[in-house]
Amino acid sequence: MSDENRRQVLYWRMLARVFQTDEQHALETASVAIVEDIGLPAALLDPGVSVDNLVQRHPDLAGAFDGLMTPGGDGEQGAPRELPEGDEVRRAALVSKLLINVFATGSGNVSAGQLANWQADAGWFERALGMGPGELRGKPNAGGLAGVLGGLEGDLVKRMHLREVLANPALAKQLTPSMSLIEQLLRDKSNLSGVALANAKALIRRFVDEVAEVLRTQVQQSSAGVIDRSVPPKRVYRNLDLERTIWKNLTNWSPDDERLYVDRLFYRQTAKRTTPARLVVVVDQSGSMVDSMVNCTILASIFAGLPKVDVHLIAYDTRALDLTPWVHDPFEVLLRTRLGGGNDGPVAMAMARPKIADPSNTVMVWISDFYEFDRSQPLLEGIQAVHRSGVKFIPIGSVSSGGQQSVNPWFRQRFKDMGTPVISGHIRKLITELKNFLA
Repeated sequence: MSDENRRQVLYWRMLARVFQTDEQHALETASVAIVEDIGLPAALLDPGVSVDNLVQRHPDLAGAFDGLMTPGGDGEQGAPRELPEGDEVRRAALVSKLLINVFATGSGNVSAGQLANWQADAGWFERALGMGPGELRGKPNAGGLAGVLGGLEGDLVKRMHLREVLANPALAKQLTPSMSLIEQLLRDKSNLSGVALANAKALIRRFVDEVAEVLRTQVQQSSAGVIDRSVPPKRVYRNLDLERTIWKNLTNWSPDDERLYVDRLFYRQTAKRTTPARLVVVVDQSGSMVDSMVNCTILASIFAGLPKVDVHLIAYDTRALDLTPWVHDPFEVLLRTRLGGGNDGPVAMAMARPKIADPSNTVMVWISDFYEFDRSQPLLEGIQAVHRSGVKFIPIGSVSSGGQQSVNPWFRQRFKDMGTPVISGHIRKLITELKNFLA
């Protein structure tokens, strides 16, 4: 079979999978033989295997999808070049995988896991087009391909069977709150009403309270700050420094009386920072950042409850929303967020910068994967200006129970050059950074 015929078989199979429900046995058999012959794994042809799972099993394919569908691209974003014919067959197999996983969404109920897998596959599809994950789907009022992807995602959300469970109080009580469940509830909250909405809110509040309990303990266990030596100690008994008092008065020892006469008492200094530290938290609420957004929203509310910490909270996608009035209640904050959409960081920066009154006493935490609509430098220039003014800037790629978040490598390198490397991984890293500054 010629390479041209091989490509035709793979694409005919792809069209059959997308537009027909019945499996075409001849096309499936021929496609398996082609994929194995060119050295690709058979899992590439299984629609039930997500691209994430495929890459985990076969790490050598990790870069194969980037820029794959740009002119002449084959694993290097935007590299226009002609490929040898054999490589065109390989590209046809990879492109078919993406198109089937994204556009063959089937019918019937959809679980939270299925939705998450589709969203991840859609992110790989966007990367193949030379975009950041969520960039194409995030375009407001989009038509064309962006509109199609948005429509597919909306249909999947509507097909989630969770609504029926939520409408039944007995079944709803059996649900165990988890990050994936909360993400599903937050995405679907506008389609819920009555008993289902009340049960959804109860589940979200349970999850918020459980996470807050853990994070509050971690905040309390973090190291305390240095004493403010500029404030005189309070002259009360509980602050009395007995060892220092004895040492300083040793010259008053009377050998005849065998007594130490004390003419001066010394006290411990216990005063802490008196100027309210300002914490400005900016959260990317696009679909790829849900885990981090939920954790940081709850964490912001905990810090807002500490004395002498002034917390401001901004969420953004293509628009920015000031959530500061509700920062003490993460439940209310989460209900006001709108998951999904793209990233327009300069809009958020325009809202955040006026909140900086005393740069040296301000920390700005920015949670995002930094895949921006505008690929020039307006967001970076804004961040650099804030950093130069004396603000402690902390970029966050992921704050979860573990794992790494995909962060735009262009921004990652520039943050490293600034001396403010991106924090990813366990939320304790962020807690430590904030406590060190705010103490």
